[in-house]
Amino acid sequence: MNIRSVVQSLVLAGLFVAASLTHAAEATRPRIGLVLGGGGARGAAHIGVLEVLEQLRVPVDCVAGTSMGGLVSGAFAAGLSPAEMRSALAKADWDDMFQDYPAYSEINYRNKVLAKKFIPASETGVTSKGLSYQGGVVAGEKIKLFFNRLVHSDQGERKIELLPLPLSIIATDIGNGDKVVFRDGSLTRAMRASMSVPGLLAPVDYNGHKLVDGGLVDNVPIDEVRSRCQADIVIAVNVGSPLMKAEDVGSLLSVTVQMVNILTEQNVRQSLATLKPTDIYIKPDLEGITAGDFKKSSETADRGKLAAEALAERLKPLSVSESEYATWVNKIAYARTAPPVIDEVQIAGLKRVNPAAVERHLRGALPGESVKEGELDKDMLRAYGDGWYETVDYEMLTTRDRNILRVLPVEKSWGPDYLRFGINLDSDFKEDSSYTLRAAYDKTWINSLGAELLVGADIGNAPSIGLNYYQPIDPAQRYFVETNLNYSGRSFNVYQNNEKLAQYWRTAGVASVSAGMNVGLLGQVRAGYRRTWQEAKLETGVPSAFFPSSSNESYGGGFLTLDFDQKNQLYFPSSGWSSRLGYFDVSEKGYSRLLAELQGAYSIGDYVINSGVRYQGSLRGKLPTYDAGTLGGFLNMSGFARNELNGDDITNGNLRFEKIIGRFPMGLRGDLRAGISLEAGKVGTPYTETQIKGWTRSAAIYLGGETPLGPVYLGYGYNDTGASSVYLFLGTP
Repeated sequence: MNIRSVVQSLVLAGLFVAASLTHAAEATRPRIGLVLGGGGARGAAHIGVLEVLEQLRVPVDCVAGTSMGGLVSGAFAAGLSPAEMRSALAKADWDDMFQDYPAYSEINYRNKVLAKKFIPASETGVTSKGLSYQGGVVAGEKIKLFFNRLVHSDQGERKIELLPLPLSIIATDIGNGDKVVFRDGSLTRAMRASMSVPGLLAPVDYNGHKLVDGGLVDNVPIDEVRSRCQADIVIAVNVGSPLMKAEDVGSLLSVTVQMVNILTEQNVRQSLATLKPTDIYIKPDLEGITAGDFKKSSETADRGKLAAEALAERLKPLSVSESEYATWVNKIAYARTAPPVIDEVQIAGLKRVNPAAVERHLRGALPGESVKEGELDKDMLRAYGDGWYETVDYEMLTTRDRNILRVLPVEKSWGPDYLRFGINLDSDFKEDSSYTLRAAYDKTWINSLGAELLVGADIGNAPSIGLNYYQPIDPAQRYFVETNLNYSGRSFNVYQNNEKLAQYWRTAGVASVSAGMNVGLLGQVRAGYRRTWQEAKLETGVPSAFFPSSSNESYGGGFLTLDFDQKNQLYFPSSGWSSRLGYFDVSEKGYSRLLAELQGAYSIGDYVINSGVRYQGSLRGKLPTYDAGTLGGFLNMSGFARNELNGDDITNGNLRFEKIIGRFPMGLRGDLRAGISLEAGKVGTPYTETQIKGWTRSAAIYLGGETPLGPVYLGYGYNDTGASSVYLFLGTP
């Protein structure tokens, strides 16, 4: 036998002995099952418990979790360290996480138009079975994408059965009340299903079943780890919310929350009754931390760490040597690789929507390119912002050394036809008050290019009826043609010296046809022809030189509009800009109408600066009274009544300073602000308030903001002519 053979034999013998010793060590130590219970944001305490287990070098052989415990246990089994989990939860924008849609600037122009007219949450499906609704306040789009990013699904699909640590995640079948245990399949889908709080988060469709929060059936799944890895010792962590006191239960929401807590508490008691004297039960002191306090994740994790440290003497006997623990850590740790290069992109599962409508949003992962960190989320959100899907997800698959990005848009089960609603209440507490109820039928994807028909009506002080037909002419919907028909009526007041002289009732019919181009998500350019038939009749007061007792006009011409909008919110932005340029040539009447507007917003913390300038006038001839420019109203020369100033050659601007004083809770977009507005304007050729020459100034103070029902504000405006107005508004303009 030569020396080389001897060395090889010794090495093999050494490896055999080491493996035998390792196996013997594993065989002699007890098998440990870790159970992480549900409790919403209180589940961040699990991270602190994991930190203590790491410090004491306590390995576990399997883990089971429910709800937030399912999130933490899934991340743990996927190889994330407690420190990585703590950092990820602390960095997460939880206010934004529970807002499904992307920033307003990332929504296509068509949806921005709908957002201005209708309450987003009012969307009601019209199906062959009747009216249908979304399954929860939040669809969970951003939450699911966060899970993907957390466990590195953008590097490759994470399957539960392929994880190095046996994992079980608990969900509930809302159809029959059965417990559903995920032991294989998509890790992030299991995490998302287990966290589907009924009423808040939409259920997850899985094999024909709708799955919700596992806490309803097994919030602390102790039995699962006993069967999963035959655990000798169970470490169970309970972070559930306590029941509310009877006097605190009054509203419908609080009754619902209490019912869920009662169901959860009952199954928790049953689970805890199975604990043995050798098991270790950890219940952190989470007084003052609610299930919705996701922003307190670091504090909550610290509370969990304190609770585990208090039981350190019971945990220490489960400790192993540094080398054994290092071997265990290396076994479960996630091995980071270089971002994969995409060989193919597939759009799967679509029945109505043209795949090109999804492909137009893909920028972060194109064939031949590597996946750009964080860009997949943006791609999915832009697609989701089109409004046609329940969710837009992805999976990264490797088949025969080919990396395939499969995009998984799920079309709305309550679509593609909808009822939409809007409402507004508007008052100046004097003579100008109005209300409007709005309803529309929206039929989408009439053909393979995505044609849409919108038929609607308003009832109230300003009744109207209208029809809009929108027809894209290419699969990516970059180009389109559009037809509009509208008939409306509303009152119109004429003012002089800050007094109302007359009130008219004005009716108008408008027909237009146009062609245009969507400039990405920046905005839209269109050109076309518009015709208006307008009649005005004096109702009260006396006529004037500019406004006779009655008029009947018909006029039309070509128009061009450029409308770009990159604000982060529709009505009360905190960042971004918008611009609008509109030109209407009415050569038959000898004039042309120009509207030019620019707005911008910038914020520092909770302080926001907004500004805007606008011009209205005629480049040729003079604007007639029936198509004049207007000023007056909230943030539009606030001291004047709405549309009090009429004329040609109008310039105005404002500068606003706002402080964000409140935000809506999870799932409800918007914030509330206190602000002050400084405004100036000039009417070159006035038709009302003719005594005002040159520039005039206004100022306003207000409380307002963007709410789930649209903008709301209560304000007081004053101008340098001595006039003032109070404003109250709620709803969609």
